[in-house]
Amino acid sequence: MNSPVSSPELELTSQSLGPFIAELRQAQGLSYHDVSIRIKYSALQLEALEKEDWQALPSGMPLRWMVKSYARLLGADESLLLGMLEEQTGVTATHNIRQKKKQWDGADMSLYTEPTQRAWGWWLIIALLLLIALFYALDQGWIPENWLVFDWLKEFQS
Repeated sequence: MNSPVSSPELELTSQSLGPFIAELRQAQGLSYHDVSIRIKYSALQLEALEKEDWQALPSGMPLRWMVKSYARLLGADESLLLGMLEEQTGVTATHNIRQKKKQWDGADMSLYTEPTQRAWGWWLIIALLLLIALFYALDQGWIPENWLVFDWLKEFQS
């Protein structure tokens, strides 16, 4: 489908993300509409990315996903394009966030937390409804007499 772009080609071209992606898209003969259909981002967002209009684009991880999807479609090296994005916008990589989570020691956690509520109320309502359904079935004679183990249950059957 698309021939992958090797990393030496990336290093020789412009270091700016938007014009580089635009150049790759035009070299493959793709319009904004074609790309929009394939990677599910609007043509306006794609145009804003190529023009590097960061205010018109989502920030954080959604922007990284957009660049990653675009890179896959164009056959470019995702890590290099994400590196270019990080240099221009400061959007950090996912692995940095995961490393920060590993370093958390819980020192800022409150000593007084709200107890979690149990769903015992729902179980009680369900049990009550089943009990009502059982006695209604007994009253209507829907349950055979040989199923009734206790004599006091036979009294409820009409």
